[in-house]
Amino acid sequence: MEMITLNQEYVKDFLKAQELEALMKKANEMNHTLEQRTGKGAEFLGWVSQPTMITQDQIKQIKDIAGRLRSMSEVLVVIGIGGSYLGSKATIEALSPFFTQKNVIYAGIHLNELYLSQLLEYIENKEFVLCVISKSGTTLEPAVAFRELRGLAYKKYGLKAKDRIVAITNPRKGNLLTLAKKEGYTTLSIPDDIGGRYSIFTPAGLLPIAYAGIDIEKLIDGARVMQIHSTAENKGNIAEQYAALRNALYMNGYNLEILSTYSAQLEYVQRWWQQLYGESEGKEGKGIFPAVAQFTTDLHSLGQFIQQGPRNLFETVLFDQHKPRLITVQSEPEDFDGLNYLTGRSVAEINQKAFEGTVKAHVQGGVPNIVVELPVINEFILGQVFYFFMRACGISGYILGVNPFDQPGVEFYKQNMFKLLGKPGF
Repeated sequence: MEMITLNQEYVKDFLKAQELEALMKKANEMNHTLEQRTGKGAEFLGWVSQPTMITQDQIKQIKDIAGRLRSMSEVLVVIGIGGSYLGSKATIEALSPFFTQKNVIYAGIHLNELYLSQLLEYIENKEFVLCVISKSGTTLEPAVAFRELRGLAYKKYGLKAKDRIVAITNPRKGNLLTLAKKEGYTTLSIPDDIGGRYSIFTPAGLLPIAYAGIDIEKLIDGARVMQIHSTAENKGNIAEQYAALRNALYMNGYNLEILSTYSAQLEYVQRWWQQLYGESEGKEGKGIFPAVAQFTTDLHSLGQFIQQGPRNLFETVLFDQHKPRLITVQSEPEDFDGLNYLTGRSVAEINQKAFEGTVKAHVQGGVPNIVVELPVINEFILGQVFYFFMRACGISGYILGVNPFDQPGVEFYKQNMFKLLGKPGF
């Protein structure tokens, strides 16, 4: 069975053995706290057991709804922000061909008027369906987008529009649930005890992924394997290792983490990770700032800073080890570009050497590197990746001493914005 692994070769020399040993012990204690639901934010720990708790009937329901929506449409518009869309987008982008037209697109992810206007124009003459994801139904960005898209759906399809709208929301209350019941929309639930950024294995993540034709059962299987592997009983598992390593580095002054990858298809996995760690840990004046970089592209923009800038950063590299040999360098009689020395090597092999050379250079330059090794990029492995990072995030946040499952600071900008917009009560 293929599994992701954690390579500590490029970080161990930056840490004292006794420090890491103490933090590994702390990580295991915090993992027990997660399982026993005795820590901060315990009311939002449903995700910990979600992969093994989801039933075949629930999976079948999601697949059936996705199939019905696909049978009547060319495109699904997912309306949501943050955790309501990043998990599905990360999976779909990672597993879809680069240059085919996507059948899942997104709205409500920001307040860009031109984007929304062009999206409405783009789908007006297409057969489309809507999936709106919000526990409350009042989050500004998706609410504005849903109002416009819902209006277009009723204009185009009349009362039959209700058959083309799925609401994924709180199972018991909220404006969106009230509207869905009134209009007769199909509804699916986000469990009360799972927050948005931990929701990829709920219908919020799984329905769009299933609509895109990706095997959600294999995705869940990967998460199940990682859930079992990550239990506190399995002391020293890779989730505990990652949590301990990054906190040990933080205690030694490394307060900025770059998640880098050499695989362009993992861009939105990086963005998903960035939200997960930024929103979970950045509070009470604490936290490691999460940044992302695409290599080798960003070696031509950030490489100088990483190599010789302030020594307060470390890297976690998400590296795909698979070498498919789709393209090999061909010999040229005149060697006009000086590349004949690469004859017979695949682009993936060259990328591997770029990774090895970069890690060596960055470590020599004083940048610790943690490497998460992926044997291949598929549903099963991605399921492991998502669960691994979530589990490690919960453990890491507890080591840091914060509640990894709330986001109180997000409300401050909203209060100012609503006051400026003249919202009643503000």
